[in-house]
Amino acid sequence: MRRIVFDIETCAYPFESLSESQQEYLLRYAEKESDPEKKSAMADDAVRYTSLYPFTAKCIVIGLYDVESEKSFVYYENEKQEKWNSEDGKVQYKGLPEKEMLESFWRIANVVDQFITFNGRNFDVPFLMMRSAMLNVKAVKNLMGYRYGDEHIDLLEQFTFYGITRKFNLDFYCHSFGIESPKSKDISGMEVKNLYEAGRIKDIAHYCSKDIYATYQLFKIWEKLLK
Repeated sequence: MRRIVFDIETCAYPFESLSESQQEYLLRYAEKESDPEKKSAMADDAVRYTSLYPFTAKCIVIGLYDVESEKSFVYYENEKQEKWNSEDGKVQYKGLPEKEMLESFWRIANVVDQFITFNGRNFDVPFLMMRSAMLNVKAVKNLMGYRYGDEHIDLLEQFTFYGITRKFNLDFYCHSFGIESPKSKDISGMEVKNLYEAGRIKDIAHYCSKDIYATYQLFKIWEKLLK
């Protein structure tokens, strides 16, 4: 059985690039607030959250960890193709335009039996599927299918018993189970947009490689002790 762990990083388009009606829609609750300070805070949040929507953001990194080969493959947004490997040779990085990244993901997905994510059903998968559709790329598998099956193991659902208990972020679970957290290298998902705007896409790709490996370590704990 071929299994992969995957994760994505996304970045919003400039808010001003959205249509006027789209901007109005996203700011509609902030505009109803009479308190200027609260109104400003709500507007800032509305803009910040646009990185989470496939209609207002793009996929800038896709990381995949092959469980059987114990190697990672990380695609990152780059208009010209380029390749490089990590020093230990266990991570292969490849720069591609977004559409080609998505095509590569689905090409791999077509021969994979099991997918492992952290919060993938709530974020990564719907983002990938909708973003692919927007770029005229066919999603070859419906990873939002049967929630309780074995094709897609969303570890956040498993560690909360399908939402019954409180959710924590990946960093929190990593510290709890003695796994090296991706955040320990001074980069977290909150800094992705700033890094991207600073032209540090390769740093984001490296962070994503740490993310998928940490998710794999968490998966091993689930498979051995909680499955």
